[in-house]
Amino acid sequence: MIFNTRSKAAAPFLAALFAFFALTASAWAAVEVNSADSSQLESVKGIGPALSAKILAERKHGNFKDWSDFETRVAGVGEKNAAGFSRGGLTVGGRAKEGVQASGDAVPASSKAASKKTDGANPSIAKK
Repeated sequence: MIFNTRSKAAAPFLAALFAFFALTASAWAAVEVNSADSSQLESVKGIGPALSAKILAERKHGNFKDWSDFETRVAGVGEKNAAGFSRGGLTVGGRAKEGVQASGDAVPASSKAASKKTDGANPSIAKK
């Protein structure tokens, strides 16, 4: 279906389409912990006003160097919830938490290779 952009029927459709893409883009936008304000931090699932305040207070002492520094300096943030924040779009120094997959689980890089096994269907791949 092609809409004439001058028709009155096309205007609401185009407005709704634009709004959908604008909201979708903002939902997937990365939130950099070293530059975000409280409302941006709170847009990440799991970060509420109290944790946002802790992050901003700790950031006054200097930017977070990496995820480990972030986890160490912000009380109440451990590896598990840091992985969740990373999945939710939080970055430290422009980077997602290492080993965090978009599908939802944090997997250490060393265990990824170890978990690859074959079922014998491909004899060119040796079992570990």
